Amino acid sequence: MHGHNGHAHHGHSHGHDHAHPAPSWRDKRYTIAIVLNLGFVVVEAGAGVWANSTALLSDAAHNLSDVLGLALAGGAAWLAKRSGGTQRTYGFSKATVLAALANALVLLVACGGILWEATARFFRPAETEALFVIVVATIGVIINGGTALLFLAGRKQDVNVRGAYLHMVADAGVSAAVIAAGVAIFFTGAQWIDPAISIAVVLLILWGTWGLLTESLDLALDAAPRGIDVGAVRAFLGDLPGVEAVHDLHIWAMGATEPALTAHLVRPEGGDDAFLAALTQEIEQRFGVRHVTVQIERTARHDCGHK
Repeated sequence: MHGHNGHAHHGHSHGHDHAHPAPSWRDKRYTIAIVLNLGFVVVEAGAGVWANSTALLSDAAHNLSDVLGLALAGGAAWLAKRSGGTQRTYGFSKATVLAALANALVLLVACGGILWEATARFFRPAETEALFVIVVATIGVIINGGTALLFLAGRKQDVNVRGAYLHMVADAGVSAAVIAAGVAIFFTGAQWIDPAISIAVVLLILWGTWGLLTESLDLALDAAPRGIDVGAVRAFLGDLPGVEAVHDLHIWAMGATEPALTAHLVRPEGGDDAFLAALTQEIEQRFGVRHVTVQIERTARHDCGHK
């Protein structure tokens, strides 16, 4: 007997309706962010050449990697709403997790490039137009900070949105560092300040990216989503009336915000619809899992080696 959270008599659905709703501002924010940042990349790269500023050029390269990251995140968010056909029974929800993982990897590569350039500048300092660098970098902070605000909502619940948000915050941080370097160079003439600040920003970006990388990698490997205590779920199921054992318990993410659960419960008296409905409703309320499939067994069977 299977309990599928979402049947009509349970009062809600699994959310597998693949109808295409009218686009909201959240659907459009990826497009807005890509257009703004791609335009700024062109401006910043041109300014870097004119001002002889490797700081601006490296920031432009970093911004370009973030445009790619935004395209990945936006494409995944769009793809997750498409029908997967008869073979892809979960649809494309997992695309958001893969995009978040790709975003983390792109950020790591970008950090490596900035670190390489900053290290090289210690040994070959170059004169730059400090005031021009400050102005252009200020525009970067405004654009990147404003774009980050587009992804402020939902970043805690959706690892894909969080990836886009971290990209934009990282960009704003790099641009702010370029401003600080420009100001310091203008007043002191010390060219080593630029690479020193760049390295500090890289370390800050890496600190924020590491959590995104590990979480998205775990989700890609079908680990239980963060925030869901598997031990607590097992204890809850084991304490249900009449349940003698719990096995084959699996909790994973079908997408960035869609956890799912399957389990076998040994219950000699069986289970009716009322038992299953109460069980699935309680799991959703306690643990936030809406996609629940439970198999009731009257006698214990081989558990396939999964505890």
